Amino acid sequence: MNNRYLGALILSPLIIFLFVGGIFLKYLTFVLSLMGLYEFYKVLKEKNIHAFSIVGYVLCIIYFLTLGTKINTDLFFYIVILTTLIVLSIPVINIKYTFIDAGTTLLGFLYVPVFFSFIVLVNNKSYGNYLIWLIFLSSWICDTSAYYSGKFFGKNKLCPKVSPKKTVEGSIGGFIGSTLSCGLFGVYLVNIGVNISLIHFFIIGALCGILVQFGDLVASSIKRYAGVKDYSNLIPGHGGVLDRFDSILFSAVVVFYYLTFIVRI
Repeated sequence: MNNRYLGALILSPLIIFLFVGGIFLKYLTFVLSLMGLYEFYKVLKEKNIHAFSIVGYVLCIIYFLTLGTKINTDLFFYIVILTTLIVLSIPVINIKYTFIDAGTTLLGFLYVPVFFSFIVLVNNKSYGNYLIWLIFLSSWICDTSAYYSGKFFGKNKLCPKVSPKKTVEGSIGGFIGSTLSCGLFGVYLVNIGVNISLIHFFIIGALCGILVQFGDLVASSIKRYAGVKDYSNLIPGHGGVLDRFDSILFSAVVVFYYLTFIVRI
């Protein structure tokens, strides 16, 4: 069996968690966060950057244990401040470590577990069991549309030093695909009684169409900096967790903040 098809077969059961939601989705997201954080720290070791990985993992565990609870915001704010002070003191106490190591520790936590957590936060909102699909739909359709648009129409390189295969035409196709897919999904949701104006779905799709591709470029630039092709070989034919979820991390942030501050739900 082709490795990419085998990888897709391995990933397909994860869709069940999107339907189930709740605590099951939260713990799946937690596991993916730990795996992604491990990949992030591991790949940067190629550049002799040694994050305080244990600190990152402990932060991730505490964060997800309190995520969605009343104590989350206040408690976690103080934990992050305390952790930052501890992490910044390590290079002072032990010159074996650098402030780049300290910064990478905190960056990894913010980039992976915190961004992953927006999937759970969207699911916890009103209509969350429907709206969570905007995160994945925008990413999947954007990636697919960008790929085929670039394959058939691509001529002008988008960002050759970071991702040589990406083209401007592919990027435009991805943007259109994300916008239309979220808009059409919005038509369905409005028809079944979701009380959100249709225009918001098109706007979310457009914003995701931009940020999803930016997220992909961010992940590519990190890998290029580290000199690796994939974050890991966990998923046959697909690379690691961050290779599969790099764009989803950014769409989750977009969907959450738009729903919170613009739609106000």
